[in-house]
Amino acid sequence: MIESLLLNLGSRDVLSAEEENRLRAIIVKDRYFAAGEDLVSEGSRPGYSTLLLDGFAARYKVMADGSRQITALHVAGDFVDLHAFPIKKMDHGIVALSSCHVAFADHADLRAITERMPHLTRLLWLDTLVDGAIHREWIVAMGRRSKRAHIAHLVCELFVRLQVVKRTRGASFQFPLTQIEMADVLGVSVVHLNKTLQALRREGVFTWENRTITIVDWERLQEIAEFDPGYLSISREPR
Repeated sequence: MIESLLLNLGSRDVLSAEEENRLRAIIVKDRYFAAGEDLVSEGSRPGYSTLLLDGFAARYKVMADGSRQITALHVAGDFVDLHAFPIKKMDHGIVALSSCHVAFADHADLRAITERMPHLTRLLWLDTLVDGAIHREWIVAMGRRSKRAHIAHLVCELFVRLQVVKRTRGASFQFPLTQIEMADVLGVSVVHLNKTLQALRREGVFTWENRTITIVDWERLQEIAEFDPGYLSISREPR
C-alpha cells in the first residue's frame, strides 16, 4: 500500500528492510476522499499524519474575502502533514483536488520511530525539509519569475516528482486541476492564466488537454523555467 512513500524516501537514501517493515506496520488505516473534501482542516489538531497514496491534494489558506491561495501541491508518496506531528495545530487546510486515496500514521508510532530509528527519522525529517525547499522555490516564482516561467517551473517540478513515484507515462502525467485551481496556485486571474497558457502552447513546450500534461520540448521548458531539480534532493546519499 505504501510503495509510493518507499519510492519517495528511497530516492534519497537506501531504506533497510527493518525500516520498510516498520513503515508498513504503522501505516495500515486508509480512506478515500472525493475532490473538494478536506483531508485535514485548518485549526484541527490531528493525532496522525496523512500519507497520500494516490491523487492530487493542496495546502491552502482562505482570505477574509473568500479568495484562496494554494501554497503547495501534493502527489502520491507525500506525507501531506508530517509537520503536524510536532506542530500539533494546523494553521492551514489540505484539500483533495482529485479523488484521493490516503493512509494514516499515528503520531504515537511516529514518536517511537524518532526515539528508536535515527536513520529513518532523518529521512522523514528530510521529507519536511524538501517541503520547505519547494516553498522557497514557489516564493521566488511568485515574486520574481514571469508567469510564463512560473508555469513552466511548476510543470518541470511536478514531472520530476511524479517520475520518482512512477506516476508518469513517457513525457505525460495526469494533472486533474481545473483552471480556477491552477490560478489559485499561481495567484493570478483565470484570464491571465489562459493568456499565458496560450503563449506557452504557441512555443510548443507542453500541452494540457483532457486532464493530462504532455511535455513536448523538455530542454526548452527547463530553459524557460530556469529549472534546476537540486532543491528536490533526489539523489541517493548517506543521510
